Amino acid sequence: MSVRIPNTRLNDGRSMPQLGFGVYQLEEARTPDIVGRAIRAGYRSIDTAAIYGNEAGVGRAIREAGVARDEMFVTTKLWNDDQGLDATRRAFDESLRKLGLDRVDLYLIHWPCPEKGLFVETWKELIRFREDGRAGSIGVSNFTPAHLQRLVSETGIVPAVNQIELHPHFQQAALRQAHARHGIVTESWSPLGQGRELADPVLVEIGRAHGRSPAQVSLRWHVQNGLVAIPKTATPSRIAENLAVFDFELGPDEMRRIAGLDRPDGRIGPDPDRFA
Repeated sequence: MSVRIPNTRLNDGRSMPQLGFGVYQLEEARTPDIVGRAIRAGYRSIDTAAIYGNEAGVGRAIREAGVARDEMFVTTKLWNDDQGLDATRRAFDESLRKLGLDRVDLYLIHWPCPEKGLFVETWKELIRFREDGRAGSIGVSNFTPAHLQRLVSETGIVPAVNQIELHPHFQQAALRQAHARHGIVTESWSPLGQGRELADPVLVEIGRAHGRSPAQVSLRWHVQNGLVAIPKTATPSRIAENLAVFDFELGPDEMRRIAGLDRPDGRIGPDPDRFA
């Protein structure tokens, strides 16, 4: 039996599942099978990106899953080389073509690339995609408070989502506070720290107390903090395991212990101010 995942309300009046399925580094050939398994397990939110090279596989999995399109929430992202008015339009059209869809539920600017100086211009094009109905919601990924403030100041349109690196060892408190001020949903990529969280003694101990894995403890921590998480796995048993986080609760002391894992040097991915 599939799991029912609660939804998170977005600032544009729409909503998205609080737990989704990420497909970063999932080979195109394996994507239809793995994503199909995820959908059968209960996932209704699939997160891909142009740079992942597997949009076509995601689209095929959705078509073959036998689930109504309106029940699925599909996210993809614009790659750095395609920022700018005309390039953004071409890249978006190509993503829709590969996915085999006439719209996506969420379209994100993948990285701000501030040295290019194009993310505001690019954002204006995403606003048009939302207005013409080809993108249900629009947002960004890896944007800092300064980048977000510039978007809002220059366009008046607040992103619905900022998808950022976030896990117990890199909790991004200041950025989450900026999101709260703007009503932006925080979506965590690499919510398990690319697997590094699985060996943490605190998460292991808390997991034992609940009869759960460290991954489930970490994902439950995301859920109780009101975050959206998109764990990625190609292992069938873990597809189901990662969903089984809505039938237990971490206590206040356990939440405090996990909060204490935060590290200033906990970032795994690139620095958004420098990555291009």
